Amino acid sequence: MKMNTILRTDSYKMSQWKQYPADTAVISSYIESRGGAPESVFFGLQAFIKEYMLDPITMADVDEAEKLVTAHGEPFNREGWEIIVREYDGYLPVTIEAVPEGTVMETGNVQVQVINNDPRLFWLTSYLETAILRAVWYPSTVATISRQVKKIIAAALHKTSDVPVMDQLLFKLHDFGARGATASESAMIGGMSHLVNFMGTDTFEGIVGAMRYYNTDMPGFSIPASEHSTVTSWGRENELDAFRNMVKEFGHTLFACVSDSYNIWEAVDEKWPSLKNMIIEKGGTLVVRPDSGDPLTVPIEVIERLMDKVGYTTNSKGYRVLPDWVRVIQGDGIDVNSLPIIVDNMIRAGLSLDNLAFGMGGGLLQKVDRDTLKYAMKASARQDTNGDWHDIYKDPITDKGKTSKKGRLGLIESCGVGSCSYRTVPKHIADAKENLLREVYKNSKLLVDDSFDEIRARAQLKESEYAKQTVERF
Repeated sequence: MKMNTILRTDSYKMSQWKQYPADTAVISSYIESRGGAPESVFFGLQAFIKEYMLDPITMADVDEAEKLVTAHGEPFNREGWEIIVREYDGYLPVTIEAVPEGTVMETGNVQVQVINNDPRLFWLTSYLETAILRAVWYPSTVATISRQVKKIIAAALHKTSDVPVMDQLLFKLHDFGARGATASESAMIGGMSHLVNFMGTDTFEGIVGAMRYYNTDMPGFSIPASEHSTVTSWGRENELDAFRNMVKEFGHTLFACVSDSYNIWEAVDEKWPSLKNMIIEKGGTLVVRPDSGDPLTVPIEVIERLMDKVGYTTNSKGYRVLPDWVRVIQGDGIDVNSLPIIVDNMIRAGLSLDNLAFGMGGGLLQKVDRDTLKYAMKASARQDTNGDWHDIYKDPITDKGKTSKKGRLGLIESCGVGSCSYRTVPKHIADAKENLLREVYKNSKLLVDDSFDEIRARAQLKESEYAKQTVERF
């Protein structure tokens, strides 16, 4: 059941239409990531607009909100909401500008700007802060973390693999986060945010979200895989039979089997090597999955033990690679902090990252909050009833990192020798050049309807990014 749009805000917002200067006609607010990382990936606004801003508010919504708000102890602006229902057919008379989704940009820049389009409804801009900010910070943060990890993996493949980076990169980080998400909608939003960067996922809601909101066919893929219940149901003494059954049913393709239900070392030293010929005859690839122990060392030892039993080759870059019929995936204990350590440990051990893929669950979809990238929405300008604009900003003496921007804003790309960057400037300066903030919603209309392919193309890694990181990290 969808929440009444009027109630999708913070309680204290209900009283704020009485708090602005009496001559206020327009409030302009903006969203930015104030830091937490060098750059962020902007994503998620289009999904929010399609889901929540294209359905009109009704008088029944106004009646429900008035009853609840007054019982809650807050004043209710019935006159304002009746204007929206009667004069705007229930649609919110605001304009939303935003940078194109998938844009990878330096933090500290404007990403979204919102104004009201009716001077009687000047309060509406900030009233929408809770819903719009929430719609942006979470998917943008997940997409940013996913892309940070993508850089690390790409750099390691560039250094250790003979296979072209892009031939395997998109399936090197698999989304395991659905069951750890706070709700189905969280899994959907976070899951499709990860898919901006990768194509491996077990979060079905993310697939549905990308297809529903971003005009795409199937954007992600999975493989047959066992879990502990399907292995342990055979009994400890019959674990090898459970493994053999996996080969029988799925050995013709890429398939994964959890192998630590009892003794991971026995599994990789004895049981899987005993099925080697069967797997080779089937023609597929086994992915061994350890799921316990120290994630910084266990997958490396699994790879080393498999190499001792089934062999390996050394590629042209001097790193060891398992035979094509077997690989390893580590999904337990993976987050943005542990994964780089595992990658470093692999390289120090002389192991190509060809051998290992990653799954990330809570570390991808759940270990984030609004402060991860310091997201905020702030009012930056006020227009009075005479048409004059006035700067609005905060400048707390106790935290200069929370100083907000002033005035009506725009975004431009500024290029120097060999590089370009994004820069927030006054709107009139951006409009005289090429303002990268574009109108995406006005009153009742969605004005931009990007495809997932377009968004992926904007967020795509450049070779210079991961080649440079190879030099810096290793």
